[in-house]
Amino acid sequence: MAIFKVEGGHRLRGEITPQGAKNEALQILCAVLLTPERVVVRNIPRILDVMQLIELLGCMGVEVERLSEDSYAFRAREIDFDYLRTEDYRRRCTRLRGSVMLIGPMLARFGVGYMPKPGGDKIGRRRLDTHFLGFEKLGAKFDFDIADEFFKVEAGELRGTYMLLDEASVTGTANIVMAAVMARGTTTIYNAACEPYLQQLCRMLNRMGAKISGIASNLLTIEGVEALGGTEHTLLPDMIEVGSFIGMAAMNQSELTIRNVSYENLGIIPAQFARMGIRFEQRGDDIHVPQQDHYRIETFLDGSIMTIADAPWPGLTPDLLSIFLVVATQARGSVLIHQKMFESRLFFVDKLIDMGAQVILCDPHRATVIGHDHRIRLRATKMTSPDIRAGVALLIAAMSAEGVSTIQNIDQIDRGYKDIDGRLNALGAKIERIDECK
Repeated sequence: MAIFKVEGGHRLRGEITPQGAKNEALQILCAVLLTPERVVVRNIPRILDVMQLIELLGCMGVEVERLSEDSYAFRAREIDFDYLRTEDYRRRCTRLRGSVMLIGPMLARFGVGYMPKPGGDKIGRRRLDTHFLGFEKLGAKFDFDIADEFFKVEAGELRGTYMLLDEASVTGTANIVMAAVMARGTTTIYNAACEPYLQQLCRMLNRMGAKISGIASNLLTIEGVEALGGTEHTLLPDMIEVGSFIGMAAMNQSELTIRNVSYENLGIIPAQFARMGIRFEQRGDDIHVPQQDHYRIETFLDGSIMTIADAPWPGLTPDLLSIFLVVATQARGSVLIHQKMFESRLFFVDKLIDMGAQVILCDPHRATVIGHDHRIRLRATKMTSPDIRAGVALLIAAMSAEGVSTIQNIDQIDRGYKDIDGRLNALGAKIERIDECK
């Protein structure tokens, strides 16, 4: 088990390029099961979750060819269904939440999908009802063995239908779309998620021969086709990394240029950082964050305290709320952070309080932050990364703190951020990775 030792107080300077989008990669990689033909995917982030999914596809019988550092070719001629009932398959799936999106393509192409209860971040209850209710609407039969914690979905033939999703779940929408592309007839999905990564999936499927309309809206119409072919696809840059680097630059009073961000796909993220008082400049497809000694949080027009909350796209992604919260600890002013979608994602704030931050945890969903305006530096401490996003928020706090902090359980950070210590050290940070077993 490795840890980070972080010496705070070092400003960053230079350029950094975000990795390919993790959340898009998980969807796209599952979609390769929809065709026996070759699918090439580029800009794949070499992070733990994505590499685990690629390994899982290989174990399932998919031919995997590494073309370059970030490009792979996949060919799913056949699937080893005997493997899907093995303990190895169970073990690999239970440590990867994104594995649930294997069911939709398997159901579409082979008429059956098996899946143990998936794992992932411990950030609160993340139900799968939307996925399976959608499959049932398409005519599939769903069975869950409570004792064995194993899902089975099967259908002799999927049929298009109208459905109104009970929530705009990104993975749920992706799973249902992948199941519906080869269903007989037309499927209409209302209250569909419309994040850029879901748009990317739909466009890729259309290049493979699917007929999906309404892309970028919450109303998708899918005309079923008999088969899909191969294609090539390039992942978008990761918007969560982009937001993390903006917040990191401001918190550490650094000057940073973030390259190739796909600005048009960042949605409300830049505007929300502007509301925090953080200055930045769009330079083509780059974002330049100048050094700023202070940043002032705006108030609402009536003078009341600013609230930053997550919401389905085009609202603010919940994956960035932990970054906004930690950046607010050194702002001028106060803000209410409202995490609506997950009830455990704010529990890392106790470590920020230990470091001297002024944070009031109102309840599992809301925290009020009173910024220090850089008049008081955070104190170094020992902490543990509870999940990917909170782990990076704690890393940002440690980088700005006085003294040397220790962050344990950094495997969580590695699941979402490729070589984050090496990339930041190249900009002036002092982060040491230590193997505790040595």
